[in-house]
Amino acid sequence: MAELEGTWSSKSNTVFTGPGFYDPVDELLIEPDLPGISYSFTADGNYEEALYRVVANPQNHSCPVASITYQHGTYELLSNGSLVLTPIAVDGRQLLSDPCNFEDPSQSQYTRYVQATWFKTYQVYIDPYHGRYTLQIYQFDGSPMQPLYLAYKPPVMLPTYALNPTNQQSETESQLSNARKRIKRSLENQYRTNARREVYNESFEKYWWLSVGCLGLASAYMFLK
Repeated sequence: MAELEGTWSSKSNTVFTGPGFYDPVDELLIEPDLPGISYSFTADGNYEEALYRVVANPQNHSCPVASITYQHGTYELLSNGSLVLTPIAVDGRQLLSDPCNFEDPSQSQYTRYVQATWFKTYQVYIDPYHGRYTLQIYQFDGSPMQPLYLAYKPPVMLPTYALNPTNQQSETESQLSNARKRIKRSLENQYRTNARREVYNESFEKYWWLSVGCLGLASAYMFLK
């Protein structure tokens, strides 16, 4: 689990888990600048996902379907290398836009969302081109997802407990109020995190300077020749 720890984001580098994607106090999904996906994992088995997807309509280019999805919960690594994500059912949210199929094209549909996920396997490696830690996840059928790059470690995430418990008869107003106060305190401390942005690693820096040195020597040789 240690190698999974951190916040991973797709190439667009605009979608990240945490309070910048979902506000659990007001239950708001915050639209990123560009589509992309992000997953965060803790070393003790918690995860969070932030997905912003846009699917083009080949029949009508003015009818793309867009969805913004938030879930969090626990994950488990199976002995066969599979990765299973089990969300907290009451916390998942999705904002869906389907202008050509909704009665009011200007309105999006905001709903609770819960979808467990099973990934066939995954691998973590250093991308030789970008010099960044990369997470390659393979879906249930073995097809690769778009690669994810390590953005923060430790991960940037919302609290791992249930953020929006359902208002059942057994729950008092005091309990719900206390839960929201805990969430607010966590959000107020979001900028005090010790997470650091992962831009490059030491090996990449070493090879970069070595390349610069080689280019310098080659240039000097051509000049003296």
